[in-house]
Amino acid sequence: MNVKRLFLCLLAAACFSLTLAEEPKRPMTSEDLWAMERIGAPKLSPDGRWVVYTQTVFSTDTNNRDSDLWLVPSDGTAPPRRLTWRKGGDSSPVWRPDSGAVLFKSKRGDGPSQYHLLPMNGGEARPLTNLPVSPSAAQWFPDGKRLLFMAKTWPDLKDDFEAVAKRLKEQKNDPTKAKISNSRLYRYWDHYLTDGSRNHLFVLDVATGEVRGLTTDHDLMFPFFSPGDSFDLSPDGTKIAMTAMKGGPDFQEINADVFVLDLNTNKLTAITADNPAFDAGPVFTPDGKSLLYQRNQQVNIAPDRAQLVRYDFATGKYEAILRDWEESVGGVTFTQDGKTVIFSAGLNGHTQLFSAPLKGGKVKTVFGEHTNLNLHAAAGKLVFTQESIGFPARLQVLQEGEKTPKLLADPNAERMAGLDLGHFESWTFSGADNAEVQMFVAFPPGFDAEKKWPLVHMIHGGPHGAFMDRFHYRWNQALFAAPGYVVAAVNFHGSTGFGKDFTASILGNHAEKPFEDIMKATDVLIGKGYIDAQRMAATGGSYGGYMVSWILGHTDRFACLINHAGVYDLMGQFASDYTWGRANNYGAAPHTDPNRIDLYSPSRYAANFNTPTLILHGKKDYRVPYTQGLNLHGVLTAKGVPSRLVVFPEENHWILKPKAGVLWWKEVHDWLGHYLKPGS
Repeated sequence: MNVKRLFLCLLAAACFSLTLAEEPKRPMTSEDLWAMERIGAPKLSPDGRWVVYTQTVFSTDTNNRDSDLWLVPSDGTAPPRRLTWRKGGDSSPVWRPDSGAVLFKSKRGDGPSQYHLLPMNGGEARPLTNLPVSPSAAQWFPDGKRLLFMAKTWPDLKDDFEAVAKRLKEQKNDPTKAKISNSRLYRYWDHYLTDGSRNHLFVLDVATGEVRGLTTDHDLMFPFFSPGDSFDLSPDGTKIAMTAMKGGPDFQEINADVFVLDLNTNKLTAITADNPAFDAGPVFTPDGKSLLYQRNQQVNIAPDRAQLVRYDFATGKYEAILRDWEESVGGVTFTQDGKTVIFSAGLNGHTQLFSAPLKGGKVKTVFGEHTNLNLHAAAGKLVFTQESIGFPARLQVLQEGEKTPKLLADPNAERMAGLDLGHFESWTFSGADNAEVQMFVAFPPGFDAEKKWPLVHMIHGGPHGAFMDRFHYRWNQALFAAPGYVVAAVNFHGSTGFGKDFTASILGNHAEKPFEDIMKATDVLIGKGYIDAQRMAATGGSYGGYMVSWILGHTDRFACLINHAGVYDLMGQFASDYTWGRANNYGAAPHTDPNRIDLYSPSRYAANFNTPTLILHGKKDYRVPYTQGLNLHGVLTAKGVPSRLVVFPEENHWILKPKAGVLWWKEVHDWLGHYLKPGS
């Protein structure tokens, strides 16, 4: 090779290397979103040395996901390492009390997922359960020789799992597959509850493999939502506290109480029978002398604030330990000395960590940045996942007494380094009743305030929920903004995290104050000078879809709308899986004052519909039956208003599979792009 050619080759290589080094960041795509590796709830080993957690990877090629266990030292002295490598799902890790092994769920055969035990000193995982149903929510007894778990059976079969297997086979072979019920509660989320089976608690003897029912002799029904969070084993292994409903099977009203089962006598005691409202989430204190639980105060009312109550076993007395606290709490755990309770709560758009003396006292902020979830404490350490609008969940550990957590795992750091998510701000403005209203505003990559940009509103569901500073996998603010939109996420009246009065302010009228807040937010944004008032859209899911339908009948200021799984006809919501509290929320019941319900039903205002609307809905959505979307599409097309209907036959209220998720985002961005023309 001559000198000139060598020089040119070296120059080309140098330029190529420089190009790679200086390659600009790019906006995020839906494929990027589904490529993110998702960290599950972490668990500290009892000795405090290790953290085990799940990490889930989705594939748009296989339209599936794989979850594996990962391990990292809690002091951060070594990077995380992978523990399991199987296709499918390894999940729900639980440390054995001696910190020498990890229990987890895995599907490693033809049947449902079972519990396996993986020793930490080497060796393969071995199965501990072999049941015709999938066990869940396992907790170890203190001796490490027995395992408490939840599983489904039938009241007449109890812990005869051979008979359970036979009945399951009979149901599978039933040619009618009829769903028959006398109960108000007959289906939930995306599945029916009419086969008569119920969750119960069982104990497994690890050495012998014997499984014995613990609650099968008691007429109990555990909550159909999050049943795995409804019980706790006492530190000495002699009692179980649980949330359950007694009686049935034809439930007309729901009032769960906290029960305590003495495992020595099999005596079941209701400790909250005097409260007519819902009691939930029992957790034993570390010394086992008290029980914390959440006590609601109003019957059948959705935005109730649950009080955190301490029940003293010796005295039988009850004490609310957060008397002046106005938000519901979650993720309850304790400091090492057992004298302080640590919990998470949504406040002003952030899920923060707080502490309070167990015997009552002032609430203090432990850590307040971004959104912090999945708390677990042991040996003076607290692990949790942290996320923000600008980054997906990462794993953090906080030592007691310190203020700054240490990063343990961030599986998406390299991927995020190549993406430009724009920037985000939190604003407040004067909304309905001149109240202060908060919103997050996302600005697209390359935003220039001297130019005009289209505006997209994201409207959250609930309505008693909130947009938080978090990396949402269904309504991701950064991905909405990526093509070139300014995106507003308003925490309107009715949102949680802004005081109980603000949350309750829309009871009986879900429409007017949130609508006013969103319109005023629009005016504030236009007033900044960089929003093109001719290129604006509103999008929302569930209650957010209700508000989109309400906007459809009350203003023409938006160029297009997007309604995902939205409520269109309030009367039709009495076909929902959950009808308790709707009379209070809507101001009436169909049998008391149908005109009142009709007054705030978007369907009443169909004569005013003019805005092009994209409608997306999952066919297995039992929370907002998909006929709501069909109804709206039918009315719009009959009127000649542009409407596009996308029904996902295998999805529920959420879009959970990768290929469906990518299609969802394509439809959303195509619709917005057609009517708004993204960019400046």
